[in-house]
Amino acid sequence: MPGKRVPKTRAGLRARRHVRVRAKVAGTAERPRLVVFRSLKHMTAQLVDDVQHKTLMTVTDSGLTGKKTEKSVEVGKRVAEKAKAAGITKVVFDRAGYQYHGRVKAVADGAREGGLEF
Repeated sequence: MPGKRVPKTRAGLRARRHVRVRAKVAGTAERPRLVVFRSLKHMTAQLVDDVQHKTLMTVTDSGLTGKKTEKSVEVGKRVAEKAKAAGITKVVFDRAGYQYHGRVKAVADGAREGGLEF
C-alpha cells in the first residue's frame, strides 16, 4: 500500500510521540520549555525559548555518581537552581515522547523540589 511510511523502531515511534507533544507545548522567555533527553547512560535537561529559538541553559548528569534515577533527580534540582538564578520560576515540561515514568518523572520531581512551577 503506497503512502506515508510509518516508523516501526523505538526511536521512530518516540520521535512521532515527541511531535505530538510539541504540537501542544511551547516555551517562551517568561515560561521556557523544560525538555528532557534520556540516553541509556545519561540524562540531560534543557530550558528552551521557542519564540527566539534559543536554548537558555543545559544541565547534564556528568560528574554525578549513584543510580541513574538518583542522578536524574539531581539534574532536576540543578536545572531549577540555574533557572532561579536566571530569574525563571515557571516552566512548561516537555517529556520529549518518553513515558512520564522513571527517570523522566525523577527530573520533573527534582525540578519541583528545586522550586520550579509547572
